[in-house]
Amino acid sequence: MWRRRAGRCNGPVCTGADHVILVAPDSFKGTYTAAQVAAYIATGIRSVGGTAHEMPVADGGEGTFDVIFQGLQAQPLTVSTVGPWGDETKAVIGLNQNGTAIVELASASGLNMPTEQTRDPLAATTYGTGVLIAEAVRQGARQILVAAGGSATTDGGSGAITAIEEAGGLHGAQLVVLSDVTTRFSDAARVFGPQKGADPATVQLLTQRLQRLAETLKRDPRNIDRGGAAGGFAGGMWAQYDASLVSGADYILDLLEADALIAASEAVIVGEGRLDSQTGQGKIISGILARSGRIPVYAVVGSVDENLGSYANNFADVMTAGDGPAMTAAGAHVAAQKR
Repeated sequence: MWRRRAGRCNGPVCTGADHVILVAPDSFKGTYTAAQVAAYIATGIRSVGGTAHEMPVADGGEGTFDVIFQGLQAQPLTVSTVGPWGDETKAVIGLNQNGTAIVELASASGLNMPTEQTRDPLAATTYGTGVLIAEAVRQGARQILVAAGGSATTDGGSGAITAIEEAGGLHGAQLVVLSDVTTRFSDAARVFGPQKGADPATVQLLTQRLQRLAETLKRDPRNIDRGGAAGGFAGGMWAQYDASLVSGADYILDLLEADALIAASEAVIVGEGRLDSQTGQGKIISGILARSGRIPVYAVVGSVDENLGSYANNFADVMTAGDGPAMTAAGAHVAAQKR
């Protein structure tokens, strides 16, 4: 049976309880947020008498804004801006009392934003994201975190640079670009262009444009890891504003004090929409695995790539769960094994 002492799992570290299971899923893109997945799995754990600590996570892509917004105890500010094809829109940025802001690139320059224009990958611009950054500066932010996932753009950040300069620059604020890829600036169009609607000829044009842009910036971004994130936006910010380009997964895990939470746990449950070969290339699950040591890690995922191969050996078990009841059942299954 479960051995439990008095106490609850309600702080940065779960204290006063044995057999805590840390529930740390990413979102299931387009279907369930990370918080929803965590809640379903935790319900299953508790249904059989287990103790669950919910820690929704992200890695720079979808859901990153929400996780960091909560972690920073930020306040929302709605900003008028424009989408990647010039449509007027509004987006929310987060600001906290310590002078840190969080901006989600996809909220102003995202691939899935509504538009009355043609979804032309050549025309898509990060200008609207630059407006959000400039507003964060105007509000007094000294550090601006940009979650770089989900962009429609391959403009190397040129649109954002234009908007920032029109507003008077960064005034000493530090940019930190969070991403889940290590792609370089020159490869951005080739790697990400097709998923943004670029055919082979357009990919070539976008690549040539990035090369020309690289020659005009304050320093050359072409050989910097992560410079290709968001269609080169990350490299453009690094080259023009000395932005830090960091792993979104590592930043979030540090922000949430994940090392202490993992160490205090009997097991960890991770999750994402699809477990595939890209999972081990900077995604949040790979970050958690690297920090877990001998603590068993279970994966609850929407689907598993048939070519996952030996990567599956990193997990104590891999369970497919495409909806809430299945996630709850998976949580109960793990908790029952840990009795």
